[in-house]
Amino acid sequence: MALRIGGIGIDTNDLAGALAFWRAVTGYEVGSQGDTYASLVDPAKSGADLGIHVVPEPRVGKNRLHLDLYTEDLNAEAARVESLGAVRVAHHGEGDSGWIVYEDTDGNQFCVCAA
Repeated sequence: MALRIGGIGIDTNDLAGALAFWRAVTGYEVGSQGDTYASLVDPAKSGADLGIHVVPEPRVGKNRLHLDLYTEDLNAEAARVESLGAVRVAHHGEGDSGWIVYEDTDGNQFCVCAA
């Protein structure tokens, strides 16, 4: 294949807030930043970059694409992302299994999944 996923775009109405949230969630570092865009890069160079883009409208309806973030400790990561401002939407599974659907600070949905 000649293609690979190099980056994933996330829309926001608040660049500073989204940048702080996703930086804390992922541990990624700021790669570049302007007035309406910032990129976050994996310091280990093993994951796709995240591009944070300012848009004028809020999210409406269901996401057509979302991130699945995997962890060995679902309950610990759930508590951590909630402390960062993520809002729990649903938990599929029981205890430390399955996955939890969250909304970020802009209402974009993502999942934290048991590895």
